[in-house]
Amino acid sequence: MKIILKSLLITVGFTSVVLAQDTTKVKKEDGLKEAQIEEVKIVKQKKAIEQKPDRTIFNIADQPNLNSGTLMETIKQLPGLIASDVAGMMYQGKQLDVFLDGRPLNISSNELNSFLEGMPANSVERIEVITQPGAEFPATSGGAILNIITNKNAKKYLSATYTSSSAFNTYDKTRYRTYNSVLLNAKNKYFGWQLNFGQNYRENAVWSEFLNTSNQTILSKTESDRINRTQFLKSGITIDLKKDRLLLNYDVNKANSNSETDGFGLGFTTLDLGKSHNTRQDATITYQKRFDDKSQKLDFVFNYNNNKNDFNLFSNVLGNTVLDNYSNQNYYNGKFDYSQGLKILDEGKVSFGALYEKLLFEAENFNTKNLEYERVTAATYLEFQAKYNKFDFILGSRAEKYEIGGKTNTTDLIPFDQLRWFPNATIQYNVTSQIFLNVNYNKKITLPSTSALNPNNTTYQNQNINTVGNPNLQPTIFDNFEVKISAFDYAYIGYNLSNATNQVVQQVRLNGNVVQNSNFNVSEVKIHNFNFALPLPYMLFTKGLKETMKFDFNPDKINFLYLYTGYQLHQIPNLETKGFWNFNLMSQIVLPKEIKFITEFGTITSGGNYFYFVADKPFNNYIDVTFSKKFLNDQLTLTIFGDDIFNMNRSYFRPVNEPLLSYNKNDTRKFGFTLNYKLPTKNKAAKIEQNILKEDKKEEGGTVIGN
Repeated sequence: MKIILKSLLITVGFTSVVLAQDTTKVKKEDGLKEAQIEEVKIVKQKKAIEQKPDRTIFNIADQPNLNSGTLMETIKQLPGLIASDVAGMMYQGKQLDVFLDGRPLNISSNELNSFLEGMPANSVERIEVITQPGAEFPATSGGAILNIITNKNAKKYLSATYTSSSAFNTYDKTRYRTYNSVLLNAKNKYFGWQLNFGQNYRENAVWSEFLNTSNQTILSKTESDRINRTQFLKSGITIDLKKDRLLLNYDVNKANSNSETDGFGLGFTTLDLGKSHNTRQDATITYQKRFDDKSQKLDFVFNYNNNKNDFNLFSNVLGNTVLDNYSNQNYYNGKFDYSQGLKILDEGKVSFGALYEKLLFEAENFNTKNLEYERVTAATYLEFQAKYNKFDFILGSRAEKYEIGGKTNTTDLIPFDQLRWFPNATIQYNVTSQIFLNVNYNKKITLPSTSALNPNNTTYQNQNINTVGNPNLQPTIFDNFEVKISAFDYAYIGYNLSNATNQVVQQVRLNGNVVQNSNFNVSEVKIHNFNFALPLPYMLFTKGLKETMKFDFNPDKINFLYLYTGYQLHQIPNLETKGFWNFNLMSQIVLPKEIKFITEFGTITSGGNYFYFVADKPFNNYIDVTFSKKFLNDQLTLTIFGDDIFNMNRSYFRPVNEPLLSYNKNDTRKFGFTLNYKLPTKNKAAKIEQNILKEDKKEEGGTVIGN
C-alpha cells in the first residue's frame, strides 16, 4: 500500500510541463540577490494515455510499440480492451461501437475484423474510447464508442510524411508483411487540403480445430494460408467562408484477400480456395456556422456510406463452388448540432440537435436475393452542462424513433417500430486539478449489425462447420452505471455495471457431427467490471520518494512500469458463471544514445465465462519488445520490433453445455522494422491549424463524435 501511495504522488511528473533553464545569472548588489533567467524553454509532451471525464485517449502515432503492425493488433494491446472472436470487442466490460474519424463504420463481426486487420496502425494518430457517451452521441452507440482518429494537423506549408513497415513470421515457414503510407497536407488563407494514401500486404496463417470431447473425435481441423491486400485513400478539403467553414471528405478502402485451406475431420478431407473483395466508400459534407460569441456553434453534416462485400469459396475436392455470397449496404445520414454557453450556476452550456438516417442492406446467395433489410432512425436531443465550485454536472435526454423491417426470400422479418427515451447524467467532483471522482449513468441501445443479420456465411465452412446469421435478431437495451477515480491521467480505479436486455451473443452448438455457429438474443445479461491502472517510475524503487520528487521529468525520458488489471463477471439467467482477470504490463527503459526499449506483456485468465463460452486456458497471451530511436533532428524514427516473441498467443474455448473444445492459433509471432520520415520544410515555425479531415467540436480536448 505504501508503494501505491508513493506512486500515486509521483504520477504528477507524467503530466508536468518540462522547464529547462539554459542560463541563470545571479547578481549580488547592496545585499540583494537578483535571479535573471535569460531563456526558458517550454516543452509539452504528448501523453501516451489521457483520461477525460467521458473518454480515454490512447496516443498511437508517437508510440512505436503500438504503430508497427495492423490496427487490429494495436487494438488488442490497449489496456482494458478485449477483442476476440468469442467475446467480440469490449472495453472495461462495455460493448464497443466502432467509429472512424467520428463517423460510424456500420460494420461488425468478421467484416469489422477484416477491415481493422487490413488497416496499418501507422496510419492512425490516436484512438479514443468514449466510455460515457452523452445525449449528443447516437443512442445506438451501445455501451461505449471506439473512435479511430487517422488525421493529422494541416499546416500553413506543404508537409509530407512517409511511413513504411516490414515484418516476417517464422512459425512453420516465412511469411511477409509490408505497410506503406504517405501523408500530404497544406493550407493557405483560403483553403486547406489533405491526402493520406497507402497499401497493406499481409501473408498470415490460421490453425483451428473443433474436438468432440465426449468421444475425443476431431470434427474439423484446418490450416489456412491467407494473403490480404488493402489499399486506402483519405482526402479532405476545407474552405474558409469568413467565420464559417465548409469541409469536404472522401474516403475509399479496397481489400482483396485470397486463402487456401487444408482441412480434414470426421468423414471428410478438403482443400478450399477462398476469395474476398470488399469496397468501402464514405463521403461527407460539413458546414460549420460560427458566431461572434465563441461559445455558439452550429454544424450541419451530410454523410453517405457504401459497403460492398463479395465472398467466394471453391472446393478442389468437390470440384465446385461451395459459397458465393454478396452483400451491399447503403447508409444515409443528415444531422445538425447547436451549442451555446449559458449562465448555469457558475458557468454552463446547452446543446441540442436532430438526426435522420437510413440504412438499406441486401444479401445474395448464388445470385439469389435472400435478405432485404431497411432501418430508419429519427432522433433529437437536449443536454445541459454546468459547473459549481468543484463540481461538474451533465444532464441530457435523447429520443430516437426506429422503423425497422425487411424480408427474407421466404418470410417477413419481425418488425421493430418504437420510440425510445435515453437519459444520461454525470457528476464529477474535482478533488484537485489532477484528481477526479466521476459518477455516471446512461441508457443506450445497440441495433443488430447487418453482419449478424446476414443469413449467408461470409467466413469459411466445410462439411462439419457451418456459420449463419439470424435475420430476426432484436435490439439490445443497455443501462450503464459507472464510478471512477482518476489521478494524473495515468492512474485510475473504477467499477461499472452494464445491464443489458436482449443481449446479442454468439452461440456454437453441435448438431450431430456439424458445428453450427450463429447469434441469438439473451433476455438479460449483467456485466460487472472492475479496473485499476498505475504507473511506477523505476527510480521510485532505487532512489525513494524524496529523491524522485526532485526530478523534472517527462514520460519520454524516464524509465517506468505501467500496470493495468481488470476483473469482469458476466451474469446470465439460469447459468452459473465465473469471472476472469485481464492483465497488461508495459515497461519503458531509456538506453544510452536515447534508444527507447519497451516491453509489453498481456494475458487473460482461464475459467471465466465470456457469455456462453468458457476459456479452457489463458488467452491473449503475448510478450512484445520494441527498440526505437530518432535521427535527423527527430525527422526520422526507426523502430525494430518483435511481437509475441515466445509464440504464446492462442485460444481454447468450450461452449457452455456442449461437448466441444475449439482451438484457434494465428501466426502472431513476427519480427520487423518501421521507418517514419517527415520530409523537412523551410518554414519550421509555421502555425499549426485545426484538423481539416475531422473538426473538433469541443475546445477542451478530444474529438467529439458528431461529424
